[in-house]
Amino acid sequence: MAEPLEEVSVVGLDAHGQGVAANGAIVPLALPGERALVKLEGKRAELIETLNAAPERAEPICRWFGRCGGCAAQHMSPPLYHKWKRGLVAEALEREGVSVDVGELVDAHGAGRRRATFHARFPHGQPDEVGFMRARSHDIIAIDDCPLFNPGMAGAIPAARALSGDLRGLMKPLDISITATLDGLDVDLRGSGPVARAETQKLSRTADALDLARVSNHGEVVIERRPPRVAFGEALVKLPPGAFLQATEEGEAWLAKFAERALANAKRVADLFCGAGAFALRLARRCEVFAADADDAAVAALARAAATTPGVHNVRAETRDLFRRPLRADELAAFDATLIDPPRAGALEQARAIAASALPLVVSISCNAASFARDARVLIDGGFQVESVTPLDQFRFSAHVELAAVFRRSKPKARARRLL
Repeated sequence: MAEPLEEVSVVGLDAHGQGVAANGAIVPLALPGERALVKLEGKRAELIETLNAAPERAEPICRWFGRCGGCAAQHMSPPLYHKWKRGLVAEALEREGVSVDVGELVDAHGAGRRRATFHARFPHGQPDEVGFMRARSHDIIAIDDCPLFNPGMAGAIPAARALSGDLRGLMKPLDISITATLDGLDVDLRGSGPVARAETQKLSRTADALDLARVSNHGEVVIERRPPRVAFGEALVKLPPGAFLQATEEGEAWLAKFAERALANAKRVADLFCGAGAFALRLARRCEVFAADADDAAVAALARAAATTPGVHNVRAETRDLFRRPLRADELAAFDATLIDPPRAGALEQARAIAASALPLVVSISCNAASFARDARVLIDGGFQVESVTPLDQFRFSAHVELAAVFRRSKPKARARRLL
């Protein structure tokens, strides 16, 4: 017997962009102000029919929307979308008791996404599945294109399909990370484990046939036809396999300018969670920079670029796990300011060390509003004031949001300078 349908009124949006009904049910793809006919399954509801479309409803730009899990908000008008995404930051700060006016959402999509991770599965007796995760599922949806990619990603989907086909005999799920670089597509495969000579030869032939810059497996280079490079300002950096990179060039450039403005008067800066040097290599044109990150290959790439780029000097790069061994208060005394750009988990221990130090200025960049707000609370309790928080959108139509903020001490602490 079919389950009965129920009519609900949608009154809000949750953190994932899903409608929230007056009875508390979560209704994917519904918008505030709409009445919807749904099939209830506990607190989740399947949208059967929208009975009255909200004025803020927009036509999705992608035929996969609603099935592909990559986007959450193509059905929202720009004003509603901006309000929702800015609200994610404001609500996270409010939960931690951080009082600050959140700036308007900055559109940093630019030419589009320059990196993506595809997934491949090989179900027995069925066609291979290569694409993105389905919405609200671990199943794969085999997409043919993505309107959010920048032009450099044009061959990414064919590359993912071909390379996964080379490894299908292993019958292991794969994650295929592809990055558009100045020298072509850079691919890092994960999930297969070590590959034998036969698979290596297949991957190499595919790289030649598709003109890929590099193919790696679990970070080990299989074939490098051209060193895959990106530009951080005037510095050209050869990326290590699977290296972190801001999702869009526009987003990276905006964040770098934000940091440079905020740190304009600093002579010695610590760039913590520096990656391959997107900020350090720009800042080092006018000040001394100490750069630290746990990723040894990324730190080495930064150091090589600093040594070969005219005008970039006074950079010291160090491999250091800042989660387990954050810069201590006495070490931070060597600097006028610090820039922190941690992964999604945030930088709680480093924030505590900064709060205990006499450091007067912090520029914080984050890709997670919740961990950012938690760490901001630590800095504020340690004597900092938050001057500004700006949400940045380089993950268009998703629930992910980047943040950039400035923290400054209202009453500078006396400190004894100590050089690292």
